[in-house]
Amino acid sequence: MLTVCAASAQKASEPAALDCLSCHSDSTLTSEAGGKTHSVFVDGKRLGNSVHGVLGCADCHTGIKAYPHDLAPAKVNCAACHADAQSAYDHSVHASAVATPGVRAPGCLDCHGKPHDILPSTDADSPTFHARIPQTCGACHGENFVMKTAGLSAQPFLSYQQSVHGKAVAAGNLKAAVCTDCHRNHEILAAGDSKSPIFKFNVPQTCSHCHSNVAHEFQASIHGQALQRGNWQAPVCTDCHGIHTIKKHLDPSSPVAAQNLALATCAQCHEGMRLSREFGVPGMRVSTYLGSYHGMASKLGSAVVANCASCHGVHNILPSSDPRSSINPAHLAETCGKCHNGATAKFALSKVHVDAPLSSDAGTIGTLWVRRIYILLISVTIGGMLLHNFLLWRRSALLRLHDPGRTIERINRTQRLQHLVLLISFIVLAITGFALKYPDSWIAGLLGWNEAVRRIGHRIAAAVMLAVGAWHLCYIAIQKDGRQLFRDFLPGMADLRDFRDTILYNLGRRSVAPRYPRFSYGEKVEYLSLIWGTCLMAITGLMLWFPTLVSRWLPRWTVDIAGAFHFYEAILAVLAILVWHFYFVLFDSEIYPINWAFWDGKVSEHYLRTHHAGMLQPGAADPLRSASGRARAAESSADD
Repeated sequence: MLTVCAASAQKASEPAALDCLSCHSDSTLTSEAGGKTHSVFVDGKRLGNSVHGVLGCADCHTGIKAYPHDLAPAKVNCAACHADAQSAYDHSVHASAVATPGVRAPGCLDCHGKPHDILPSTDADSPTFHARIPQTCGACHGENFVMKTAGLSAQPFLSYQQSVHGKAVAAGNLKAAVCTDCHRNHEILAAGDSKSPIFKFNVPQTCSHCHSNVAHEFQASIHGQALQRGNWQAPVCTDCHGIHTIKKHLDPSSPVAAQNLALATCAQCHEGMRLSREFGVPGMRVSTYLGSYHGMASKLGSAVVANCASCHGVHNILPSSDPRSSINPAHLAETCGKCHNGATAKFALSKVHVDAPLSSDAGTIGTLWVRRIYILLISVTIGGMLLHNFLLWRRSALLRLHDPGRTIERINRTQRLQHLVLLISFIVLAITGFALKYPDSWIAGLLGWNEAVRRIGHRIAAAVMLAVGAWHLCYIAIQKDGRQLFRDFLPGMADLRDFRDTILYNLGRRSVAPRYPRFSYGEKVEYLSLIWGTCLMAITGLMLWFPTLVSRWLPRWTVDIAGAFHFYEAILAVLAILVWHFYFVLFDSEIYPINWAFWDGKVSEHYLRTHHAGMLQPGAADPLRSASGRARAAESSADD
């Protein structure tokens, strides 16, 4: 009786809400705290509509004993009434973050709203209302600058917004999953905590709150059984569907979309050899599927061709030895019949996974032998054709090489030697360069997939090309014929006219072919492109060779840009050789099967009149006369 009287007396001595509002209803009322000015205005109407409207001010502001008061009230202790919520929060990752210096983490008011405006979670205006939970959590988890303080990323929240759950919530679906459905309200635990609803072994149970039928199927499946045995390698819902990025299976970007299932999802476990080594589960299941008709059609983007789930099931996957399994021999005809109407038991015996070296059935063995026979047949037949045609080409090439009409020297010995060194270094550079960019290609196989060989070979070839470039510069600067060579390679207005006339002639709009000088416009473009390309490749190549040194003087991104220049210039150079240079050296009908001038420097009078008739015009040096003079001089020397 005395206790009750004492409590009543204390309650009576505390200020009433009306007393408090006589001051705090003033919207201009402020206080000083921590060197800052804070508003202490309280909207009486909003307070009355809040969940705390039935309480007195002193129920939360327990330090206030009299009216008016001079002392600032003590910090409100929500745990005085909400002990369970506080206890759960104290075990959460948020509480741990609050205790970490420099890390921003939420307290009660960050989620529940302003202290005098807190509404029940059933109120649509409450920040804890189901549909507004993503917005509330996103105030922190959607901001990178906040998440970085905890070493996290805002991407999970951004991904959730684009997920099937996020879009459903945004569309007004109050049953769609929000953050608290998976992470809980106050006791949010790390994914590695075994008590967390997002701990790997708890994920199926968490998802079952909404997807109970699917969860029941999963628990009975081979994956669910493995999980119940404590197997960490067994997949759970999030391994296949994603975590925050869950999308409808009809969405082309979903990992469980028909066209993505084999490559993006099942391959994570069933393609490698880890499960084979650990549990004896056959590996290479995806690559053997992709080798079949179904797999090839799937790679082409077919959304209707059979994929992994078409045969094995989706959530109810069972081993073939289980009588309930869709791939049990007793059910194969039915499974195949879903796509192939009228499929029989014999039809169902055909292999879905093309794993000829691994199987022993008659169809597989027969296929293997057909493959072996045809590989041999193709090798012998096509190899014989290649050999036959090579002999034809060789004879034609030798006849052209020893053609007595080839008496005019077009390329001298120095130029031929420079060309040969350039040719070899270019080929080595192309092979060793593209081998780095495409390590799984046949080009890399030429080097034995050895990075040391590739790297050293590339740098040696680069040094050789730079050396022959320096040699050529000296040649065109010092030697008389070198200077003349360079002058003849310089472009002029006549080259533009020759280009125009060539196009018109080949289109049948001009009856007479243009008369090219010593070097046609095409050869001049090649020569100048070689100079430009060599300089560019040398500069960018040296930057890639010595990136640390370059970074001392230039921004690091210049090395990245140099790499892009180096790669695309290499593609341009190789294609130019294959498409342009090889045509005029190998495929031009006037010189087929090969122009031997690169080897001995000689061309025929017919070639000169056909390709460089401009050299025979009045006033030009007569290459025929000079050639015959050299021939007579050689004969006289031989007679002596």
